[in-house]
Amino acid sequence: MRRRDFITLLTGAVACDLAPSGWARSDDWKLSSASSMPPKRKPTLLTAQIELTGDWGSMLEGAADQVLERMRLACLDGVRLRSDRQPNRIRVDERASGPPAIWLHPDGSSMAWIIVDIGDRDWSKLAYQFGHELGHVMANSWQPDSKPALPCQWLEEAMVEALSIRGLGRLAKSWKENPPFAGDNAFGDAIAQYREDIINRYTALSDSQGLTGSVATWFADRRGEIETTNGLIPFGQAMSLAILGEYERTPDCMEALGALNRWPGRTGVPIGEYFRLWEASCAELHTSRKLPLRLRKLLNIP
Repeated sequence: MRRRDFITLLTGAVACDLAPSGWARSDDWKLSSASSMPPKRKPTLLTAQIELTGDWGSMLEGAADQVLERMRLACLDGVRLRSDRQPNRIRVDERASGPPAIWLHPDGSSMAWIIVDIGDRDWSKLAYQFGHELGHVMANSWQPDSKPALPCQWLEEAMVEALSIRGLGRLAKSWKENPPFAGDNAFGDAIAQYREDIINRYTALSDSQGLTGSVATWFADRRGEIETTNGLIPFGQAMSLAILGEYERTPDCMEALGALNRWPGRTGVPIGEYFRLWEASCAELHTSRKLPLRLRKLLNIP
């Protein structure tokens, strides 16, 4: 996967709406004391409207929408969405060239803008790219001030890559059991193979980097390069498998992604401070601290 870029539009004012926290379920309602009708809550990352823009080629109308909705559900279903910065809309923009990205647009809206670059009806690639960028949105990296920064951007990249890989596995299973397109059950196997190819490639990277042993030793030996390179670098790709293992063993740890980047400096602070601020953000949002505590231990960060 190519390095994730952020593009900032230098127009408009910087403003946003704050969406409430909640479970990743579409039937979350609360009765109002002023009315017998249950008012609809503001959208969450799972329920926010997805809109398409860009050049989708000869794809059948509604097909890409179904794939995106399926992948969103595969990534987020059952995960508590605790962030206070969830978008009201998600725009998915298909471009003919360029890397997948979050477009940072200071226009005053509360819309997360995801850019993808796929081939005609390449559903596996669409799901994979969307899942990764959706992870950045979950990690509060979609608002105008969300520019990536060293030295900790690599870790966010690894975490959201693991989210996408996990989502692909769940998507493959649901597609095989209940495909979005009639008679297309077998494509679930193609998605599973696409995922397996990613895992095999990252496993080879892990082996070449010595990550099959101690994660702490690996990080100590390569820290200088890891912390001075932007994007989803090979070290982040290799680390994503270790994080994927944490997601699969303890799924509720994933909710801590919603507590990321809620402090000045975001990923631009030293890694020890990054973990301290992340854990404090989890406490503020009443979110599990399992993930930051576990990663801090794996990397041996005091």
